[in-house]
Amino acid sequence: MSGSFSVAAMKKVVQQLRLEAELNRVKSSQATADLKQFCLQNAQHDPLLTGVSSSTNPFRPQKVCSFL
Repeated sequence: MSGSFSVAAMKKVVQQLRLEAELNRVKSSQATADLKQFCLQNAQHDPLLTGVSSSTNPFRPQKVCSFL
């Protein structure tokens, strides 16, 4: 029983290794350059970099009623 389990497990390992061998690899320097370019192109749309106007910010502090 353990022998058949071992063979089945090894078949899964071999199948996974074959899938990983077919993957298209990208050098880390190229991936870094692509990521940097993407960040620079989309920086103007990032609210963490540009900020959010107080009129459209749903989390702005609420105004206090002056009649109390």
